[in-house]
Amino acid sequence: MADEKVFRIFAGKIKEILRETRLDTDKLQEVRMRAGSPLFLKYQGREWAVGENGELSADWKKGYRIKKEELRETLEYLSGYSMYAYDEDMKQGYLTLPGGHRVGLAGKIVTEDGKVQCIRHISFLNVRFSHEVKGCGERVLPYLTVNGQVCHTLIISPPGAGKTTLLRDLIRLISDGSPWLPGQNVGVADERSELGGAYLGVPQNDLGMRTDLLDGCPKGLGMRMLLRSMAPQVIAVDEIGSETDFEALESVFYCGCKLLATVHGNNLEDVKKKPLISRLIHERMFERYVILGCAIGPGKVMQILNEQESPLFCEEA
Repeated sequence: MADEKVFRIFAGKIKEILRETRLDTDKLQEVRMRAGSPLFLKYQGREWAVGENGELSADWKKGYRIKKEELRETLEYLSGYSMYAYDEDMKQGYLTLPGGHRVGLAGKIVTEDGKVQCIRHISFLNVRFSHEVKGCGERVLPYLTVNGQVCHTLIISPPGAGKTTLLRDLIRLISDGSPWLPGQNVGVADERSELGGAYLGVPQNDLGMRTDLLDGCPKGLGMRMLLRSMAPQVIAVDEIGSETDFEALESVFYCGCKLLATVHGNNLEDVKKKPLISRLIHERMFERYVILGCAIGPGKVMQILNEQESPLFCEEA
């Protein structure tokens, strides 16, 4: 990923500082901007404060202090000077950029009847960069197939541990075909545009030749639409959690279509505390569990379990 492509979305001064870091942008995960606070970035799993000349430091006192007008300028760049065009995304607290990059927003929330109407006085930005890592699913996929069929799989991961990156590559491998199974028709309900990174409806990330994408569509609705219209053999969704999601998941389980899904959590016991997921686990709806960790870097597969929760793979300590 070229520096210009990564850094051009930032305000002039911030852009200059980030360029001076001379970092490998393929390993850059986040840039955080908070009005009046130091400029932080996350690089190869570590947080750094960034100084005025681009130097990285573990000491936050050496970080360049973000000005309110720099946040405003960055927002204007992000939106192409048309913030109104992003109203619906902003109500959810984020913007999605071409390529699947996501910008988290925080500030003054305006609500009406319990629903978010807008965010004003935005004073906090978190730019999370999406990176394709082709091949990262090759080690995992053999554990997720039986007799040439994909298993119902739940990927469990703390934030920032690479679950979306892994899911994206598994979609590509399943769609294109591999030594472990022939190519399958895959339907993707990409509510936050992170998997496909679609621009004008066309995925900018490689999801494979047999993949059909619903971009920006709520997961529950998207799964039902795909089942009705695209005859998928596999459906993939990122970050399940709502009751609507689970109603649609049951439709997938009982129609003969296989499911790939992700959820936030540190381990299987952690996600069992979520009532809706706990029921699916108790009923053994999922046939495989992939648990990721980030203690020694993102994308680390710590365990793969079967439906009886017995280990098929464990990373050595």
